[in-house]
Amino acid sequence: MDIIQAITRTENRKWLYHFTRASNLKAIAALDRLLPSGVIRPEFSGERRTEQMQSAYEGLIMTLNAHLRIPDKMMAASTTQQQFRAHLDSHVFFWPTLRDCRKMLEMYTRREPEESFAVLAFDAQSLLRANAGSVFLTKYDSGSSPRFPDRCGYRKSLDMFLPVEQLGTVNRYDVPAKVSDIKEVLVADGVDSISLHLTALYADNSTEDIPERWRGMQRPLSMLETPGNLV
Repeated sequence: MDIIQAITRTENRKWLYHFTRASNLKAIAALDRLLPSGVIRPEFSGERRTEQMQSAYEGLIMTLNAHLRIPDKMMAASTTQQQFRAHLDSHVFFWPTLRDCRKMLEMYTRREPEESFAVLAFDAQSLLRANAGSVFLTKYDSGSSPRFPDRCGYRKSLDMFLPVEQLGTVNRYDVPAKVSDIKEVLVADGVDSISLHLTALYADNSTEDIPERWRGMQRPLSMLETPGNLV
């Protein structure tokens, strides 16, 4: 079975969405890469960021988001909070469905109403094939905590990140068993040559942060509310 083809077969899973701050766009475009925070600031990998942090990488300024709080009771005995954060910090995250991407956009817009955000949409099959050896899948939102941890049926550990080639071969409650189970797509160590896979950039028309090279594929953020008009 061609797993990547299976993952991207349905219309609502043909793209991968990456959420970022609009102020990061010019740095991302200049690098033509998406980098995890552990590459941008390796000296802080595993430490919890309680607030957003500005950082320089190759002379370019980027803002790293704060880590969301995860209570100790959500952690498996095999994994410490620091180990888990270090693992998150070594991956770039994508949402495989527009619905989950919109939830993240809405959450950050409520929390930071003065901030401008953007969503990069990538051809899922193209990006996954180019990075197949570094792709992992999750069944749950790895970077946040459920509203009622005591009622949660899983615990966070490094085992919850399933290599893409193992989809459908692992029978365990904390990893996706089929395509519809996939909550997140992660790529270890970052994604290079992202312009090869980029199909659209969603950001407010008023933002001055749109890179010149991507202006032709800019769409207003409001289009994310009407999936029929996407890319």
